[in-house]
Amino acid sequence: MDIYSHFTMQNNLIVVVEDSPVQAKKLRFLLEQNSFEVQICVNGMEALEFLNTKRPTLIISDIVMPEMDGYQFCKKIKEDVNHKDIPIILLTSLQDPLDIIKGLQAGADNFITKPFDENYLISRIQYLLANRNIRMQSGSAEMVIEVVFRGEKYNINSERKQILDLLLSVYEAAILRNDELIKTQALLQTANEDLQSTNMELEAFARTVSHDLRTPIHQIVGLTEILQSELDNIIDEESKSFLEIIMQSATNMAQLVEDLLKLSMSNKTNLEYSKVNLTKLANQIVENFKQNEPNRKVNIFIQENMECNGDQGLLKVVLENLIGNAWKYSGKEDVTEITIQRLDDFKANSFFIKDNGVGFDITNRHKLFNPFERLHTKEDFPGTGVGLATVKRIIERHNGHIWADSSVGNGATFYWTLP
Repeated sequence: MDIYSHFTMQNNLIVVVEDSPVQAKKLRFLLEQNSFEVQICVNGMEALEFLNTKRPTLIISDIVMPEMDGYQFCKKIKEDVNHKDIPIILLTSLQDPLDIIKGLQAGADNFITKPFDENYLISRIQYLLANRNIRMQSGSAEMVIEVVFRGEKYNINSERKQILDLLLSVYEAAILRNDELIKTQALLQTANEDLQSTNMELEAFARTVSHDLRTPIHQIVGLTEILQSELDNIIDEESKSFLEIIMQSATNMAQLVEDLLKLSMSNKTNLEYSKVNLTKLANQIVENFKQNEPNRKVNIFIQENMECNGDQGLLKVVLENLIGNAWKYSGKEDVTEITIQRLDDFKANSFFIKDNGVGFDITNRHKLFNPFERLHTKEDFPGTGVGLATVKRIIERHNGHIWADSSVGNGATFYWTLP
């Protein structure tokens, strides 16, 4: 039971000073529902004129108003010997600690933060009305306090009880706001856990589908190769072109499946950290590309002794994708030039890979790491558009960062940091 619910009074008039019609109607409805009589004034000047005709039991005032703000209005009330004992509640967002100083200087009795809780506002009104009688019976005890805040001096001239009430209302408002933040945090945590669970299910689905597709696609590729070999001298050119289309489509699908598997693998639950020799991995990957295109002219520099801490399997995927892109997009040059080395300007383990390929429009940089986004056509450069998304996810899982720089026709450089 509310400890103030027994409190009754003959005068139940509350003046609401609020320039917002919506807020004014909301307050009127709430107060009238709790058996208060309500007078709405749209600004401080109108409220002061009304006080000359009728005395309210309490005043609720907004702070931000035209002509006269809530602090000025409150101060004028407290300087009037006929009205100084009327409790005043200021509605505020309390975004600045200076609001408290201004409220104390003005002589406000309570702060209510916006948006306000209706039950809390009613309890504050009942508290102030009950304690007003107690304060009037015990007599006033005004005091002057000098406060230094942000290098400025402020004199606060209010009763001890009034100061205590205001500070308690600020503290109580802070507690309520903190409780709201805790509840919001709990809701966000639950939503985050649900999202993580959904993502894990999607990853598992993609992984399962990719695994299930891998075998039949490879069978299509293998059988098509056999048909091309055995029927080469039997079928006509049109049939040969059909087989070539089947082969190319199946090969592209096989690559997409492999890329999706790598993407799902990049989100595996636990990273297995160890010292990783990036130089050794890069050399192995480059050697594989050279074997696939032995006649290609290449000039590749890989810095010695590049090491970092991370998950070796995932970092190999990073290098396979970055080197693969550099190899692919420089394929139309007379000589492919690729440089992989440490970036000495950064304190963290920072590396870069640079090529002399076609490059890309730097204004499209934001699209680079989005899944299935492509900055070049499939006809010019085949691919799935998944590789760089996988790279970004792996780097970020290592608490690293990746970015790129390029211009059309001048190659591309990808930078990344690792622990």
